[in-house]
Amino acid sequence: MAARESGRIKDSYQKRVLDDAARKRRQKKALDALELDNFHDDPHADLVMNKKVPKFQESLDGRAGPRKKKARSADYYKQRFRKTFTQLVEEDSNNNPNPPNYSSAQASPSKFPERHFCAVCGFPSNYTCIPCGARYCCTKCLGTHLDTRCLKWTA
Repeated sequence: MAARESGRIKDSYQKRVLDDAARKRRQKKALDALELDNFHDDPHADLVMNKKVPKFQESLDGRAGPRKKKARSADYYKQRFRKTFTQLVEEDSNNNPNPPNYSSAQASPSKFPERHFCAVCGFPSNYTCIPCGARYCCTKCLGTHLDTRCLKWTA
């Protein structure tokens, strides 16, 4: 009678394992992709509405009388004219050329150990994926990671 092999051990020979340099490159590439995806100017900001467009916001009682102009809150303008992080840092350095400002701020290294968080759900994690080095906190997150993230969609 032959001894049973573990399916996990058998799979580990087929998987690619990344070294530290490849993990760092992959992490930097993922962060750069997030930064590019993080902020985009409003594509409809420069559109001018045509006055001849029919107005479909008639009241429910059937009357199409004059409407009051809706007052816009400060939140509307904050969303409409928001600035990128780079613009905010540049504005801060222009407004406050002398330290302390964002560019001159420094902090000593933490006396506490680095905290690790799950790449899937964001909870604190204790485990690391062997092939790619990503963190996960439980078997459910490991399954999600293996199905959707681990060494997939990278060039």
